Amino acid sequence: MRLLVVARNTRVAVEGERFVEPEGAFDLVLDFPDAEVRPGLINAHDHLHRNHYGRLGRPPYANAYDWARDIQANDADAIATGRATTRRDALLTGAWKNLAAGVTTVIHHDAWEADFEADFPIRTPRLATADSLGMTPALEGLDAGGPYALHLAEGVDPAAAAEVEALAEHGLLTENLIAVHGVGVDPTGVERFQDSGAALVWCPTSNLFLFDRTAPVEMLDSEDVLLGSDSRLTGDGDLLDELRRARRLGLLDDARLESAVGPTAARRLNLPGSGLEPGALADFVVLSRPLLEADASQVRLVVVGGVIRLADVDLAPRVNPFAANPQQTHIGPIARWVNGPVPAPSSMRSFP
Repeated sequence: MRLLVVARNTRVAVEGERFVEPEGAFDLVLDFPDAEVRPGLINAHDHLHRNHYGRLGRPPYANAYDWARDIQANDADAIATGRATTRRDALLTGAWKNLAAGVTTVIHHDAWEADFEADFPIRTPRLATADSLGMTPALEGLDAGGPYALHLAEGVDPAAAAEVEALAEHGLLTENLIAVHGVGVDPTGVERFQDSGAALVWCPTSNLFLFDRTAPVEMLDSEDVLLGSDSRLTGDGDLLDELRRARRLGLLDDARLESAVGPTAARRLNLPGSGLEPGALADFVVLSRPLLEADASQVRLVVVGGVIRLADVDLAPRVNPFAANPQQTHIGPIARWVNGPVPAPSSMRSFP
């Protein structure tokens, strides 16, 4: 299929899985005069199989280990109900949460899943990950020469702060580290972290829920910062919600926030560039509001690798002929046209 999208800010053309020059004849032309085309967003931290539970816990906590012990002891019924969902349905719930927010690439911070290679609707790069120093005693092989992700200092107590030095002792405080959270890093740890060249994934709504605070401004001032939604076990919504909350906190300027879900994330995760130029992978979103103001209701179109995955329902008659598995559904309160496998309806119930 040759697709042309005409928006307020630019025209982009797609053939196969890549952008091409916007010239010649097209099979489908979509006009969005009041919206903008942007590269698809990169979510640097999610647990795709945990988005159907909803938030669990009774915060605030001293650290994430206390939270984990608490929900295992006091939310056993909710956890059992969530685990009854099939693994594929759980993963797809996380995928469509992200797609509905204009995310075309998401980092799954858990073991690789075979489902990611079986008609999965979103891009899920393979990244070396481990839970944390307290939950993953054996960390051998994590640093194999490329980026690797680890929850770090997810808490506000001395134990959380001590994880920076402990990670250095393991030889894992390096420029390849993609550290997630960093809430409890103290001034000494900030200096060690900065000297290492590591990057930070900021997940403000998850942090504020668990600890009533987030990463210190000193961590955000000079590091490469990526943005993650975390799962809905602790996070509040999707990546667009995270962007708006991060902006209200005022700890990063707008340019760095936009880069945190785009060029900075692509560079630190060793992903292909996230531009709109001919030859690039055709991953993009059409938004009817500026990125840092938008929510999921303003996502008009999402394309991953040249495949239209999500669109306004009024586009259905036009896009149906170009879809392998078109259907209409609700993601939360929003009616959506989607193309691809979706979870069973019961798996979508916790969407806001």
